[in-house]
Amino acid sequence: MQELYIDSASHRFGSRLILSSVFLNCKVGEVVGLLGRNGSGKSTLLRIIFGSLNPDHMHLKLNGELIRKGYLTREIAYLPQDFFIPQRLKVGVALKLYVNRYKSELLAMKIIGENLNTPIGELSGGQRRLVECLLVLYSDSTFILMDEPFSQLAPSAIEELHGHIERLKPVKGFVVTDHYYRQILAVSSRIVLLHNGCNYAIGNEEDLILHGYLPDRR
Repeated sequence: MQELYIDSASHRFGSRLILSSVFLNCKVGEVVGLLGRNGSGKSTLLRIIFGSLNPDHMHLKLNGELIRKGYLTREIAYLPQDFFIPQRLKVGVALKLYVNRYKSELLAMKIIGENLNTPIGELSGGQRRLVECLLVLYSDSTFILMDEPFSQLAPSAIEELHGHIERLKPVKGFVVTDHYYRQILAVSSRIVLLHNGCNYAIGNEEDLILHGYLPDRR
């Protein structure tokens, strides 16, 4: 079974401890939802796994082999919170750069096929975010890290994105974080909460209340 695994992930920004011996794993066929309040370390953890941030300490493995930076393996793709494709780059050029195996599937999608000659920066914010999500989802990478994929999307686009994740789940593993926790609950196979620098397995919304992520409305 193909697996992405990080253990003992610890990191400080100055004197502030963000992560303390955090553990997370994801197998092909899983969607791991990562929740936590602002500043809990969700983005930090994803950046550490991808390799764009050097942690104070970690053990990172891909399929049982120790690795240092996820992106060097080409098996791990990352969608950051902010737009990452240069705004003057045409959608068709971005498609050639990011996608190989699933290129024909993306060309059949209206948002891609009708905008091949459009600079991505000329799309609306929601369209641009959806295009970036699709390029990362359908990249050749086996494990997909997604930071706030739903935050700029209309409800119909969120539903569409859920469908793409479900379609790709048999051949990929996903770690997804978003402030829209109900969307994370809806799409995830299991939930992990980052709180006080540590990680907790979450079974339901009651667990989120127990750990202080949601208010107790009783």
